[in-house]
Amino acid sequence: MTMTGRPYRRRREVTVVSLLLLVLATVLGPTPSSAAGADWWTPTARPAPDSQVDVTGEPFTGTDSAGDVRGFVDAHNHLFSNEAFGGRLICGKVFSEAGVADALKDCPEHYPDGTLALFDYITHGGDGKHDPVGWPTFQDWPAYDSMTHQANYYAWVERAWRGGQRVLVNDLVTNGMICSVYPFKNRSCDEMTSIRLQAKLTYDLQAYIDKMYGGTGKGWFRIVLDSAQAREVIKQGKLAVVLGVETSEPFGCKQILDIAQCSQADVDKGLDELYALGVRSMFLCHKFDNALCGVRFDEGGLGTAINVGQFLSTGTFWQTEKCTGPQHDNPIGTAASAAEADLPAGTDVPSYDADAQCNTRGLTALGEYAVRGMMKRKMMLEIDHMSVKATGQALDIFEAADYPGVLSSHSWMDLNWTERVYSLGGFVAQYMHGSQAFGAEAARTDALRDKYGVGYGFGTDFNGVGDHPAPRGADAAHKVTYPFKSVDGGSVIDRQTVGTRTFDFNTDGGAEAGLIPDWIEDIRLVAGQDVVDDLFRGAESYLGTWGSTERHQASVNLARGRTATAGSSESNPFTSYQPGRAVDGDDATRWASDWSDDQYWQVDLGSTHLVSRVTLDWERAYGKSYRVELSTDGATWTTAWSTTSGDGGLDTARFTGTPARYVRVHGLDRGTDWGYSLYEVGVHSA
Repeated sequence: MTMTGRPYRRRREVTVVSLLLLVLATVLGPTPSSAAGADWWTPTARPAPDSQVDVTGEPFTGTDSAGDVRGFVDAHNHLFSNEAFGGRLICGKVFSEAGVADALKDCPEHYPDGTLALFDYITHGGDGKHDPVGWPTFQDWPAYDSMTHQANYYAWVERAWRGGQRVLVNDLVTNGMICSVYPFKNRSCDEMTSIRLQAKLTYDLQAYIDKMYGGTGKGWFRIVLDSAQAREVIKQGKLAVVLGVETSEPFGCKQILDIAQCSQADVDKGLDELYALGVRSMFLCHKFDNALCGVRFDEGGLGTAINVGQFLSTGTFWQTEKCTGPQHDNPIGTAASAAEADLPAGTDVPSYDADAQCNTRGLTALGEYAVRGMMKRKMMLEIDHMSVKATGQALDIFEAADYPGVLSSHSWMDLNWTERVYSLGGFVAQYMHGSQAFGAEAARTDALRDKYGVGYGFGTDFNGVGDHPAPRGADAAHKVTYPFKSVDGGSVIDRQTVGTRTFDFNTDGGAEAGLIPDWIEDIRLVAGQDVVDDLFRGAESYLGTWGSTERHQASVNLARGRTATAGSSESNPFTSYQPGRAVDGDDATRWASDWSDDQYWQVDLGSTHLVSRVTLDWERAYGKSYRVELSTDGATWTTAWSTTSGDGGLDTARFTGTPARYVRVHGLDRGTDWGYSLYEVGVHSA
């Protein structure tokens, strides 16, 4: 979920004639089809009236010549966020048993002119005014710059599927603090209650669509629980729907004045519950620092509003420090915001040093426990919205375990992380920017995709209160010409008609999910076929990451419990810092050397193994310059790996598989005035 925006645009008036034609079409138009032998992609009982899809031709099925699935992946969408934030922030429903007129209507407080569309003008400026009427006229919404109206009506998602999309990640989303301060609501602000409801409604939508096609399992919208099931669904030409979670305080894991309000037991219970609901990917923090991790900041007036929410929720404002690497968090927004009125008297949003752009908060100990808990359950971690410190720590953990389950789904990580994600086997998607910006970013990372042989994804963030592609204009160069063929060439896509309104991407931009195929055609025309080809390989790459995550097996630590020695060990009358503490399997114990350079720690593996990876979990006293050395006899040593820029934390040394019985960490230059200190050392075979 990303919050940015532009003021509303105005729509031309709908004529009396067009309204009359709609009434006649409703009364005299075709009834739901029940003809025997209908095409498998055509429902036998679509509601009438309803939105049009305006795509003809059979959806492609099967796999390509290499056995790979084909199709686009929307890696970040929020189908049911109309049920989040108290139920009245996003107006309109994905579906309704009462029909399209009930589903696509505005919130009651938006009548008569949108004056009380408070969230729009608090976060995006302007006055929020708009014509609230939805079906059938849709004068002012859905629109690319309308942030609080339904963009995921089921028939619009159907059009995206018919246009080539084959994976949809439905991120169950909410924010308890936004809910609590927003004056209009019709339910509890408890985050997990909202997550459970959105999961249930996703299954209800599947049943709703199934009913149109004649029964359970027959519809195109298929919730999948593993990558093999997803592949089978896509081979059949249908849409594989994956459940994710993006919320600020999962499992109640908020922090107040830096004190966690949850425990390891809460994390385990929460992860187990989400997994049972079908959730396979999630964010551990979003918008507010919580008991698990720090967040990547928001900019502008919205940043000020979120920082206020951070204070109201946790008792602390965001805190910054100088960044230690090329990665950095977003600059904190300091523009004035109406949200500041909610602060206690005498409390002001702090100012921030422009040279200190990184969140001081990374992964907490409880956050590390949650990351490892996700690994145990073979879940994928979303790193967008994590602070760069938290992201770096999470990637360290994954690299130490060769765990591929990392996702960046909508351009909210520092782009300098991209190759680390790919090298793990992770998946990257870009936010649904306009075709020019999307093409420029795709070109920047094209060489990396070629290097790692991966496809590309997009994250629409529909219903996520974020910007979407603005129209380029009816007279723009390389504009979309209707009708056009789908990327696979098997379908024809025309302008989409919804009620009395017909959408044209050239003049409407990315107004709703049904215009995803039109946006991709715009990318083809503006950025080129190569970008679209990478996107068409996106479903295969996403499933490759998911499948590798499911198949991951923790490797054996050859050093665990083995005999360890060292050049020195710090003396302490109350605890032991002997070498064996670094291979006892207890992360709370450690080996510590004397306070001088040129120290070593080594372990005897008991027999010769082909060693290719050594993990070092440093205490605060870390090695800045050190070598990993190997030996088969304990007398002759070779350097397998070295660094002169160690920064502590969890380090992973990778090298070509080499026979060794003895492994030594040789410290040359300390990173602090203390000695060298290791919580745990792992040695792993090729």
